[in-house]
Amino acid sequence: MKKVKIALMGLGNVGRGVWMILNSNKEEIMKRSGYEVEVAKILVRDINKKRGFEVPRNILTTDFNDIIEDDSIKIVVEVMGEIEPAREYMLAAMDRKKHIVTANKMLLATGGDELFEKADKEGVMFNYEASVAGGIPIINGINESLTANKVERLYGIVNGTTNYILTKMEYDGLDFSEALKGAQDMGYAEADPTSDIEGFDSQYKLAILSSLAFGTKINVEDVYREGITKIESIDIEYAKEFDRVIKLLAIVKDNDGILDLRVHPTMIPENHPLANVNDSFNAVLIRGNAVGDLMFYGRGAGDLPTGSAVVSDIVSILRSNIDIDNLNPVVKNNLWKKEFNAINEINSKYYIRLTVEDRPGVLGEITSVFGGMNVSLKSVIQKGIESSENKVTLVLVTHDSKEVNIHNAINSVCNLNSVYKINNLIRMEDFT
Repeated sequence: MKKVKIALMGLGNVGRGVWMILNSNKEEIMKRSGYEVEVAKILVRDINKKRGFEVPRNILTTDFNDIIEDDSIKIVVEVMGEIEPAREYMLAAMDRKKHIVTANKMLLATGGDELFEKADKEGVMFNYEASVAGGIPIINGINESLTANKVERLYGIVNGTTNYILTKMEYDGLDFSEALKGAQDMGYAEADPTSDIEGFDSQYKLAILSSLAFGTKINVEDVYREGITKIESIDIEYAKEFDRVIKLLAIVKDNDGILDLRVHPTMIPENHPLANVNDSFNAVLIRGNAVGDLMFYGRGAGDLPTGSAVVSDIVSILRSNIDIDNLNPVVKNNLWKKEFNAINEINSKYYIRLTVEDRPGVLGEITSVFGGMNVSLKSVIQKGIESSENKVTLVLVTHDSKEVNIHNAINSVCNLNSVYKINNLIRMEDFT
């Protein structure tokens, strides 16, 4: 059995998962790859740190040069996170003809082109399955299984933390802060959960997926982003009245070469497969013009699911024969030039919740404003008196409307003396 030496950069949650899989599934990996995989070096910040599992001390190092200068190390696995020094280290490793596996979604979404170009120049493999949706093989699914298709739509629940929070709000009746605290207690959310709950994590992942699925360069700034911090329990209850659930949905639609790219809370039909993706699970639904709808589902985070994707990328490199000179399987993401819609240009149905004065004529005033802005209302729900101040909740659901018209209508409605507050606006998706 041939042996190959690899190095890990990072030994946090994902690094631990990689280490455990390489050791516990050693025989399976050898038979499926044709190689015995030896972890020769692991780059860490602190060699003396207690880790809760056994790692030989002699393979731990705090010096990146121990990896870069060892020509026997053929594959470098980056699971450090953040942009620097991960970017610098991967570029330096490729200079030395070392193949790269990474789980770094932030770096790929913001600076992936530089890494792809470097891998192309040096003739090395650059795999990144673990950067999106943990253990779900979505990157290879797009790169290999869907190459015969023109992708028309992509919808994803790609952040386990926010999906867990929304699930707890829906099924356990928790408010947002309680559900967030539960996610932190479970280890799904960080002490600072901003990247998850404000949608940044999903934004990075959608930029990566969209670039692959639609064969075009996408900057993360092209993706409209909105988090879940404005979702209240009352919105969850209204969604149920419309036979819908609320998910933080990543959406891409190709409209004759113009892409809608957005991440935001979305009300979706309760009988749709994505509506039943709960807790910390992830799912990605892709619509191809030949294959129709395909859905990839599984654990989107965690040390072992993400570690599984990393090890799969290692095996993929080994199966490609790492000794071949000038191996260059890097996927090009600049096959076509696409334009991007600003969020104001999209069309959608909308749920709008307002607090208004409880008196005759108020509903007529509001519906008149929306009609004047070319927004057609599908339904209106009015609840009873909320307080001694004669305030009531009014919920509007629109037909398909242009977003700019919705915002123009809302701005005009806000000027009415009878309207106290626009509490929330949530887009609705029917997957047509």
